[in-house]
Amino acid sequence: MKIRYALAIVMLVLAPFAIARMKEERPRSLPMSDKKPSKEELHQRLTPLQYKVTQEEATEAPFRNEYWDNHEAGIYVDVVSGEVLFSSLDKFDSGTGWPSFTQPLEATNVRTNTDYKLGLPRTEVRSTKADSHLGHVFPDGPGPTGLRYCMNSAALRFIPVEKLSQEGYPQYLPSFEKAKK
Repeated sequence: MKIRYALAIVMLVLAPFAIARMKEERPRSLPMSDKKPSKEELHQRLTPLQYKVTQEEATEAPFRNEYWDNHEAGIYVDVVSGEVLFSSLDKFDSGTGWPSFTQPLEATNVRTNTDYKLGLPRTEVRSTKADSHLGHVFPDGPGPTGLRYCMNSAALRFIPVEKLSQEGYPQYLPSFEKAKK
């Protein structure tokens, strides 16, 4: 009994460090090019979950993914290509356990198609250039669009506002400065 108690305490103490380490080791987006990287390159650069979600259309577990409860200001890009996808300004808590947005930040960087994998039609969301599976969009979101873009964290890379210029996305700074006012 004492050993279990001691292990539980150690796990509680070390958990924040383990989560921080996982975030540090998360691969950066691949540099954008005109063609999609090979399967071999994607296997090398992406984590197994990122590969399974973006390339094999898997869905990660709710409430146990990196961004479902991220409240920092910034943008979300495709983990494969770096294509700009969503903004924290359009993010909301849908209660589903996945990051949800009312609209894409760059509509030309996402495309949709009908998915029948569960027997009923759903609208799948994919990135335009890398053709990464991102998640699905549903008509049950809040205003102004009434849409809920329900995304997989494993398909996204978050770039905080303070790193937008450093990461090559300075054109998105004004919308966050405007939102502060």
